[in-house]
Amino acid sequence: MPEGKIVKALSGFYYVLSEGSVTQCRGRGNFRKNKITPLVGDYVEFQAENKTDGYILKVFDRKNELVRPPIANVDQAILVFSASEPEFSPALLDRFLVLVESKEIEPLICVTKMDLLTPHQIEEVEQYVRHYRSFGYEVLMTSSKTDDGVEELAPYLRDKISVFAGQSGVGKSSLLNALKPELELKTAMISSHLGRGKHTTRHVELIDVEDGLVADTPGFSSLEFSELEIEELPHCFPEMVEVSDDCKFRGCLHINEPKCAVKAAVEREEIPSYRYDHYLTFHKEIKDRKPRY
Repeated sequence: MPEGKIVKALSGFYYVLSEGSVTQCRGRGNFRKNKITPLVGDYVEFQAENKTDGYILKVFDRKNELVRPPIANVDQAILVFSASEPEFSPALLDRFLVLVESKEIEPLICVTKMDLLTPHQIEEVEQYVRHYRSFGYEVLMTSSKTDDGVEELAPYLRDKISVFAGQSGVGKSSLLNALKPELELKTAMISSHLGRGKHTTRHVELIDVEDGLVADTPGFSSLEFSELEIEELPHCFPEMVEVSDDCKFRGCLHINEPKCAVKAAVEREEIPSYRYDHYLTFHKEIKDRKPRY
């Protein structure tokens, strides 16, 4: 049986990309009974007599899935953050990074609008960039000119399923449109045709960009840690993982435990205090979360 990847889901149909061509499929009848909902990004086995009448027979195991946009097997999240207008927010970036790390998605940080900063502000943002690179993150810096940074970004997209994420107004759409100019028309058409502010169900689609697939809908519209357990949180901070073997207690949460290597590293300024402060904030948020029944 042929295998492929779902690149679009719309009105009960799934569009499966296999060996360069797309087949329109429906899910098997027993999927609903077995509570299987195929998602964009799923690897599937299917059968088809022709290009419009296929059936998905099997959905292979997922390495991860997002709720919004509903998409599976994401390799990479491109976290777009502006240096100015809105100003750079390490607290928000860390929130995104924790969400991405918890899903085992590779983050790529892209700081836009660097040209709008004063020399003093540039030094401040570059200091943050140095920190994030020292934690092992890839960071790109671009200006507010629409096509700036596109050449740098393009190689990262190859052979991956990527989702763009970040707060509104930072230039996600501009970057996407610069990578794939024909998208411009699409976004303009959708907003003027449907009118803003209406509850519209957008379908999710993976678009071929620079030999990779990019979700046409930004990711992570909810920034709450609703699925993250408190024990998982330390693993979402790579610089803490690096020193945590030296903690006295296994499973140390780096809060009140004695002989904690992470707190010692913060005191020696090897881990920036703002990162540890954000960690404490997130820890409290998860701890105070209402239990789900």
